[in-house]
Amino acid sequence: MSSWTDYLITDSPASRRQARLGQFYRQWLAFRRNPLAVIGLVIVVALLLIAAFAPLIATHNPLTQNLDGRLLPPSAAHWFGTDSLGRDIYSRIVYGARVTLVIVLLVVVTVGPLGLLIGAASGYLGGWVDRVLMRITDVFLAFPRLVLALAFVAALGPGLENAVIAIAFTAWPPYARVARAETLIIRNQDYISAVRLQGASQWRVVLRHVVPMCLPSLIVRTTLDMAGIILTAAGLGFLGLGAQPPIPEWGAMISTGREQIFDQWWVATFPGIAICIVALGFNLLGDGLRDVMDAR
Repeated sequence: MSSWTDYLITDSPASRRQARLGQFYRQWLAFRRNPLAVIGLVIVVALLLIAAFAPLIATHNPLTQNLDGRLLPPSAAHWFGTDSLGRDIYSRIVYGARVTLVIVLLVVVTVGPLGLLIGAASGYLGGWVDRVLMRITDVFLAFPRLVLALAFVAALGPGLENAVIAIAFTAWPPYARVARAETLIIRNQDYISAVRLQGASQWRVVLRHVVPMCLPSLIVRTTLDMAGIILTAAGLGFLGLGAQPPIPEWGAMISTGREQIFDQWWVATFPGIAICIVALGFNLLGDGLRDVMDAR
């Protein structure tokens, strides 16, 4: 692939127009050429819109119970049927998008900076700092995320807030590993040596020069990890340790319908489909961003 300087020495109008394109626009063009990545972006944008306009999209109040209309099959009145308490499943899935999005955003906002700081400090400082931080990271990586999250939730108690804390405590090690790998490459670059020669402290170099260079890889990792966060949150909800009733949460909705899975299949099927579609969307989006932002 030619560099941007190649466009500056070319006289053709097409090359000059290409040279004026910013890096973001060029990346968007590359991203748009990947149909699967575009599908992932559409799914994620649809999730955001559904969560934002849930009161307009939902056809019923997700908390209203109607025992006379319990376990009704999908129909014009209830597009996805009703659950064991007569609540509209479609409306609960729409409002459940808000819960899922809140969990993902809170976890990402927590683990992204934490993993980035730990990984950058470990890779740049080296020595005993690197050994201690990476051994702690290895301990967390030795356990499956859901099992470790279950242990934290069991200690903290069930609830949406505690589920977010538990997932955040178990999700940061991969971010630290990625940031450390990037830092080991960056710390030997000439511009880092120049900054050190100017008298900058170690933490200033880490925070001002190393951390920003790790962001592209962390963004890709974050996007790919969102599907895992959604599945972990759904697993906690399925076990009754996540969002508590009557909050509409997709994992809890599957748990509610598992007893009627053969007779009233719609109770658990539609929330499961929602989880699969959203997780697939984030994975496709992450793959597209990885190809565009981190060609390695």
